[in-house]
Amino acid sequence: MAQAYMTETGSGGQGPDRREPRLRRLLDGWRGDRGIWRRGLILAAIALLLALVMLTHAQIPNRIGNLGSLTETFLPWLGVFIPVLLVLAFVRKSASALIAVVLAGAVWLNLFGGLLTDKTGAGGDLTVATHNVNADNPDPSGTARDVAASGADVLALEELTASAVPVYEKALAPTYKYHSVQGTVGLWSKYPLSAARPVDIKLGWTRAMRATVTAPAGRAAVYVAHLPSVRVKMKAGFTARQRDKSADALGEAIAGEPVQQVVLLGDLNGTMNDRALNAVTAQMRSTQGAAGTGFGFSWPASFPMARIDQIMVRDIEPVTSWTLPETGSDHLPVAARVQLDATAS
Repeated sequence: MAQAYMTETGSGGQGPDRREPRLRRLLDGWRGDRGIWRRGLILAAIALLLALVMLTHAQIPNRIGNLGSLTETFLPWLGVFIPVLLVLAFVRKSASALIAVVLAGAVWLNLFGGLLTDKTGAGGDLTVATHNVNADNPDPSGTARDVAASGADVLALEELTASAVPVYEKALAPTYKYHSVQGTVGLWSKYPLSAARPVDIKLGWTRAMRATVTAPAGRAAVYVAHLPSVRVKMKAGFTARQRDKSADALGEAIAGEPVQQVVLLGDLNGTMNDRALNAVTAQMRSTQGAAGTGFGFSWPASFPMARIDQIMVRDIEPVTSWTLPETGSDHLPVAARVQLDATAS
């Protein structure tokens, strides 16, 4: 019986040894099809345009509606078009479109593939966190307890209102012995703070500060900043002029910081890709980019699409970086574990 079965399937039956991978059968169907290069040229053009935008995003001008910064803010999301175009290329049986989509995918992976790997490490001696708590937060006390439970040694809060500050101070007092509030930003620490003062980011009111944290493992200057908001408007485009001006002022302040080790915590209303933040990003490392997993999107909390809440370091080694669970804010808190150098000045 076994011999009869093998003879039957070997002569064209439907036995398992006649099955071929679907992709191979699909490609076999394209052989001899002279139209595979002519079909789908529009799809191919769209895929090539997508690849070009990703490759040359730094050359997209900001003169008209800050289009370059807008593109860079949501640059990773261009990748969602790639699987859609890939499916359409197969449906259209277009080799031209398929090659163009593969090229676009390669460009995206070159830009962002490294973020998909797990770069988290073990160890570290200081945990920092930052959270834009939202001025309209309905439960500031609960939010304070949530972020304190993260285990952060140093915690920065942004968008503090005068009425909410006493609530945060009371809720955080059991965990943090030291704190300083400057304008609408504040810093809470388990370790001594000194030289706390406002930082002028050219707004006319205080939305940035710095303080020196003296931890057992070393000393670091910690900056807290909440840069101005940006807006996307139909006629004006991506309005970010005041944000850009404040970013330049913040970058200048950090560049002149005499303490060697620096941590920046805050809502910068911009991503690491946004060229408008170059005054800051050119001299600091993102803990998420260096030691996180994934993109670490933090805003909006209900469906995070961009990481505008940042933890950056100078002359400090990032060990791991992550986002924290949602609170009563429209932002997610973000945290990082870093390694200080006790010998740094």
